[in-house]
Amino acid sequence: MLKWAVTFLIIAIIAAIFGFGGIAASATGIARILFFVFLVLFVISLITGRKS
Repeated sequence: MLKWAVTFLIIAIIAAIFGFGGIAASATGIARILFFVFLVLFVISLITGRKS
């Protein structure tokens, strides 16, 4: 999941450099969502892993 977030972040940076504002904004939004989903899943796995 983190790999996909980084991939979309790189796409957003490259698109911003070349002036594609709409694509950059969309890729940034996707990267942000994936990163927060990754964080939530990571915290859940930490909590459930410590109970075992």
